[in-house]
Amino acid sequence: MNKQGAAVYKEHEQAGGGGTAASGEGRGRTANRFTVKKVAVLGAGVMGAQIAAHLVNVKVPVVLFDLPAKEGPKNGVVTKAVEGLKKLKPSPLGVPEDAALIQPANYEEHLALLGECDLVIEAIAERMDWKLDLYRKIAPHVAPHAIVASNTSGLSITKMAEALPEALKPRFCGIHFFNPPRYMYLVELIATPTTKPQILDDLETFVTSGLGKGVVRAKDTPNFIANRVGIAGMLGTMREVEKFGLSFDVVDDLTGKKLGRASSGTFRTADVVGLDTMAHVIKTLQDTLSAETDPFYGSFATPEVLKVLLEQGNLGQKTKAGFYRKVGRDILRFDPARKDYVPGGEKADEVYGRMLRKPAAERLKLLRNASGAQGQFLWSILRNGFHYAAVHLATIAETARDVDQAMRWGFGMKQGPFELWQEAGWLQVVQWIQEDIDAGKALSKAPLPEWVFKGPVAEAGGVHTAEGSFNPTSGRFEPRRVLPVYQRQVFPELLRGEAGARFETAGTTVHEDRNVRLWTLDHEVLIVSLKTKMHTISPEVCEGLQQAIETAEKDYQGLVIWSGDEPFSAGADLESTLPAFVAVGVAAIEDAEGFMQQTMLRLRYASVPVVSAIRGLALGGGCELGLYSAKRVAAMESYIGLVEVGVGLVPGAGGLTYIARRAAENAATSTDKDLLKFLTEGFTAAAMAKVGTSAIESRKIGYLLDSDVIVPNKDELLYVALQQAKALYDAGYRPPHRRMFPVAGRSAKATIQGQLVNLRDGGFASAHDFHIASLIANVVTGGDVDANTLVTEEYLMALERQAFCELVQHPKTQERILGMLSTGKPVRN
Repeated sequence: MNKQGAAVYKEHEQAGGGGTAASGEGRGRTANRFTVKKVAVLGAGVMGAQIAAHLVNVKVPVVLFDLPAKEGPKNGVVTKAVEGLKKLKPSPLGVPEDAALIQPANYEEHLALLGECDLVIEAIAERMDWKLDLYRKIAPHVAPHAIVASNTSGLSITKMAEALPEALKPRFCGIHFFNPPRYMYLVELIATPTTKPQILDDLETFVTSGLGKGVVRAKDTPNFIANRVGIAGMLGTMREVEKFGLSFDVVDDLTGKKLGRASSGTFRTADVVGLDTMAHVIKTLQDTLSAETDPFYGSFATPEVLKVLLEQGNLGQKTKAGFYRKVGRDILRFDPARKDYVPGGEKADEVYGRMLRKPAAERLKLLRNASGAQGQFLWSILRNGFHYAAVHLATIAETARDVDQAMRWGFGMKQGPFELWQEAGWLQVVQWIQEDIDAGKALSKAPLPEWVFKGPVAEAGGVHTAEGSFNPTSGRFEPRRVLPVYQRQVFPELLRGEAGARFETAGTTVHEDRNVRLWTLDHEVLIVSLKTKMHTISPEVCEGLQQAIETAEKDYQGLVIWSGDEPFSAGADLESTLPAFVAVGVAAIEDAEGFMQQTMLRLRYASVPVVSAIRGLALGGGCELGLYSAKRVAAMESYIGLVEVGVGLVPGAGGLTYIARRAAENAATSTDKDLLKFLTEGFTAAAMAKVGTSAIESRKIGYLLDSDVIVPNKDELLYVALQQAKALYDAGYRPPHRRMFPVAGRSAKATIQGQLVNLRDGGFASAHDFHIASLIANVVTGGDVDANTLVTEEYLMALERQAFCELVQHPKTQERILGMLSTGKPVRN
């Protein structure tokens, strides 16, 4: 470093640079950003270990603490918990081997490690005395800038804070992850009277962008927002189930997707959460509330059926028995009268399914006036939900937005209670609820609060408006919090009635038809959005993509493929090509495949960077769309794969060509030039229709590269993709050269073929699967050529088309295609 450089560096340090804030708050906090370099998680139980796993998923180094083991190595409790992560389903880890990245520690030997951590998340058992003892133990070792947060589902954060040293109180708050932490979007943050506001802003920023979560700030009341409203709703539902005499499977059929809620319904959800966990949350309500503090307290008794199941040790999914039990392929349901399991699978009356598809106002009116038990039950649980949320809004949340977001993100509801109420006609629903309260039909005699009937809400027709969402304490509609992190969410998830841009109509439209929309937000990068069902790729979509490339090359810095919602693309539109196949024959299929392949090559060799913004499914042609882009930006929960084998086909739009080319490129950087070794994983993935169960696993398979970007928060995907396109352009992007590359040849094909024969003869693959895999092997090895023969992409794509067209005419493949189109499930033949 020269003298001038040293002087500048010294001045930077004195001004608070080098990772130290100008305000002097210590390492990890800069003037503009709280940087989380390492996290400590205290407690290696179910939640603590899974929180640690998700931190690893998003590349945050983590130390996982627990008590020293009584026997064997002192880190034994933690190492056992970490090993257990590999066995859990759904997996808390993006790839199982990343469990090794969790650093084990114990409170006896490693408390000094806390000084290296910017965030400490306590996640031990829900015992106030245990938590306070632990805080006293760790307090001297926590870094002076670090945030300390308790992951609790309902204990008082304020009471915990009272036992903390004064220096720690401003940096302490509650953080409530929902189980399982990797998959559940909701995180509740809870401040105490002594929590410094900036601390909560910093933590919300990290949780939102770093962990990919949706943050709701809750008041420090029992069970906070989501569990308070959600568990009260489940208890109310169970009471109504007893009243109307409905079976659990009928109730789940009624209260799942048909009602706009999680597909698991009520009782399957309870099994997944764990009946012991549910009982604990119920007990928290019972212990911390009373008839004086909650007028619904009378409905908080532990249901008898839950008591029986707990006594039997049937805790739900974790014990393979709860409200349901799986025996072989059969699903049994618990019968409270018999106290045993009986055959399940009963469905609700379809008349109520039709009612639930009606517009909200008509739907609620029909349910309220229904004469059947199932309709009366549905109206009762909806009314109870509206009633409870309205009575408690002022005490549990700042605004109605917090309640609706919490129920969307924590309980899988398509709409929160206030949204549905507002959509159905606010004052009409008010009248119905009050009439039921007066008639003694409601769970509580508590009247609806005055703000429901008159004032701003009544005048606006609901709690969500263009000005914001209603705060019953201030009596005003309040906008969302303005934090810099939310500028990264171009199209945040909006509630009904809220103002905000919708991606379908935002920006400037350059071209639009029924298949694609070409548009821009900034006149610098062009965006192409697919409009087809499941964003499938048809010849018309390919025309739109080629038009997008031409337009981008002429007038823009880059092109981003982003369609606003999931999935990215479910693949080629087989259904639309079948009529052409029937009318014209296989030539129509060959033309369509050739056009898709041309489109993929056009993407790859475009003179401007093409960035695929992937979220959800990217299967078959959708995967190939990503593979032929200059770069991929993928949400963490993206599921990418070449799955054509499932319908008896081979990848036909360049997927197999990509596998061969990548093998050659990888071999070129290695001293080992045996191409077969570099082909194996790609061939296996295509032949077995393997799908990456996370963006991390898709990177391991090879569908994403190390240079691609994985985005934790789905709502930041478009922002990051646009920035990546601009960065590539600013760096002087040039497309890759069209060059020939070596293939493994007939000898490698013979080796693969021998392994396939063993699988077929051993009964591990059907004759048709063997045939398909053989065709895949032929393409990825380059066909009947010598090893290391140089070929072009077009040559391999011709082999792809040949294999694809051969299979389309095969009766077994036709059975698979028709089966998938009619049932949505793969046919095994």
